[in-house]
Amino acid sequence: MDKVALVTGSTSGIGLGIARQFAANGYHIMFHGLEANGAEIAKGVAEEFNVKTSFSNANLLEADEVKQLVRDAVAYFGTIHVLVNNAGIQFVSPIEEFPDQKYLNIIAINLNAAFFASKEAWGYMKAQKFGRIINVSSVHGLRASEFKVAYVASKHGVIGMTKVLALEGAGCNITVNAICPGYVKTPLVEGQIEDQAKAHNMTPDEVVTKVMLKKQAVKDFVPVEAIADMALLLAKESSKTITGSSFTLDGGWTAQ
Repeated sequence: MDKVALVTGSTSGIGLGIARQFAANGYHIMFHGLEANGAEIAKGVAEEFNVKTSFSNANLLEADEVKQLVRDAVAYFGTIHVLVNNAGIQFVSPIEEFPDQKYLNIIAINLNAAFFASKEAWGYMKAQKFGRIINVSSVHGLRASEFKVAYVASKHGVIGMTKVLALEGAGCNITVNAICPGYVKTPLVEGQIEDQAKAHNMTPDEVVTKVMLKKQAVKDFVPVEAIADMALLLAKESSKTITGSSFTLDGGWTAQ
């Protein structure tokens, strides 16, 4: 049977890498993102890998839009087998200067949207006795860094949610796992490199080695392909006993 995957935040960065890997392996993909050319990205992947795709620019700040995103995927493809909760945002600031609305938005997109999407997909997965929910958390779901209170709180929350849903889905072949990457060189991170370079009066290379990758044992960015490969593994039927786990792809950060 053809498999369907919904990947939030899949028109760039990690999400796009995951969506492309799944499409290359025959999955039909519900794309989601805020890029203006999101529909074109989805169409291009459909043509490249000879699969079906659709696209939504649902606002993940709104619970009703998150739920509708899942319903739209099911309406278009007939069902949903894999849900990848990947969309996320970041903001860096000391707590006394942290804008309240930024905090609320980060919790809404990074954590709450994963809850609403999982809840909406649950019934379909339960009925077909197959479901794979893959939450893209972060090394910051396991460790903390200064000035990232909302992001760290949201990513820790994702791992807690992952464990609970894994227990609830165990009897109906629904697995729920988290992937925890270290730094990945996405467009979002590339923008941060330039900002940090100006803030610290460093070169971009110095920012990468002295700030971003300082805590990693392997001084290199985590390849998007490694995260996509892990997601594909977790989606397999043969992975039915892998659940409630957090997989770190972090260059040895959490080994210390």
